[in-house]
Amino acid sequence: MDSFDGKVGVVTGAASGIGRALAAGLAAEGMRLVLADVEASALDAAVEQFRSAGHTVEGVVADVSDRAQVEAVAAVAIDRFGALHFAANNAGVAIGGPAWELTEADWQWVLGVDLWGVIHGVSVFTPLIIEAGGGHIVNTASMAGLTSTPFMAPYNVAKHGVVTLSETLALELAMLAPTVGVTVVCPGWVKTGINRSERNRRDDGAAADAEPAADGAVAGGIDLRSTIDGLIATGLDPDDVAAQVIDAVHTRRFSVLTHAGWSSLVTRRAERLVSGDQPELVLPAND
Repeated sequence: MDSFDGKVGVVTGAASGIGRALAAGLAAEGMRLVLADVEASALDAAVEQFRSAGHTVEGVVADVSDRAQVEAVAAVAIDRFGALHFAANNAGVAIGGPAWELTEADWQWVLGVDLWGVIHGVSVFTPLIIEAGGGHIVNTASMAGLTSTPFMAPYNVAKHGVVTLSETLALELAMLAPTVGVTVVCPGWVKTGINRSERNRRDDGAAADAEPAADGAVAGGIDLRSTIDGLIATGLDPDDVAAQVIDAVHTRRFSVLTHAGWSSLVTRRAERLVSGDQPELVLPAND
């Protein structure tokens, strides 16, 4: 997209973190926005801040794991602004623990938001963007969609799914609707509340020991929970991620790996898969 001015966009997970930073960047370039988030109070605060800055925004409380609520977000965009040119499927949650100890509800919660939320967004928003004559779709995956971290199985599975969904969508749109671009975002450690995402979870049968990251897990002398919390706390600022995403949309780049030094991890993983070697435990630093 050459210009965002006057265009209409939807951002999910827009009340905090990467979503809020991305929405701020889009609004600063003139995009009219529908902000969606499951956390009502944080969403209200974001909408108020955006409006006080002179931006045109609407807020919709929505759980993206429910297709009907995603459809409601799209309806607000069409009813309020008449078209849709951009969608960022960004909402995300995480939980930790050994794969065999997590409950079905744990899996359903993470896959519901992180994978089905993106599937719903692609299904609902893409036809509207095509109808508007073109635009762009951004799907937030993770480096966990290109590598695997222990004690994060549902998150890893969901984010791998988002990467291949985005690749498939890009191929299909290139053939059937080439005016619509796709970008998949694979952040490393970013200063967000992802390690506190259970604050927005309903009591639906979570495992008693389920945590946002691997509570008490130790591998190679590393306390994974405290290490991950520390890496997130010192991670990339969401504004920096948003700037990379906006540049990718302007230049129609497919993938954004926010931490340039991490690309070697993807290569090493591919080499191990080809050779049959065992996976390696890697918790890369913020570089």
